[in-house]
Amino acid sequence: MTMKILHYILLSFMLFAACNADNKKQTEGKKMERPQYVITATQAGKTLGEITIETFPDIAPKHAANFDSLVAIGFYDGTAFHRVIPKFMIQGGDPNSKKFPNDRSSWGTGDPSQTSVPAEFSKLQHKRGILSAARRGNDINSATSQFFIMVSDAPSLDGQYSIYGQVLEGMEVADAIVNTPTDISRNREAPAETITMKIVRKK
Repeated sequence: MTMKILHYILLSFMLFAACNADNKKQTEGKKMERPQYVITATQAGKTLGEITIETFPDIAPKHAANFDSLVAIGFYDGTAFHRVIPKFMIQGGDPNSKKFPNDRSSWGTGDPSQTSVPAEFSKLQHKRGILSAARRGNDINSATSQFFIMVSDAPSLDGQYSIYGQVLEGMEVADAIVNTPTDISRNREAPAETITMKIVRKK
């Protein structure tokens, strides 16, 4: 084998290795990109504030993609935070809270025609500021559009609900929402005065 051929083989190998390294680096870069969204909370026509979140497509890709697709079509706009439990979490995203604003008994029950997202458990923990997927009863694969934001740590939820994001800014708004008065006669976990949301993608 001539030196020229050996040189060609060595050069080809080096170029192949370089391309693989670049592809790996690019993939890793994309893997770490986390979309950001702004949730604007409104009550009685007054803006309570904004909560900026990021999702984890690198950890829970199906949940992150589902959330992104719903935001893109304006699904969440006008839905309510229908569960506020102090020292625990705030929950929202049920289409019934927008479709049936005066029937609070339907809030949280969801729409059976919605596409379900299978569980994506991870080693992440349900700590303050975590965004996680709500689901129906004991069916771990029944998450749809409803989500909850932790205002306190709840280790009992770890490995039971799919974490797919976290709050970056605005936990003081989440605290204000969770501490808003509720009306036991209408729905013991829903704010007495409805708090709606609008969600837009930031980047």
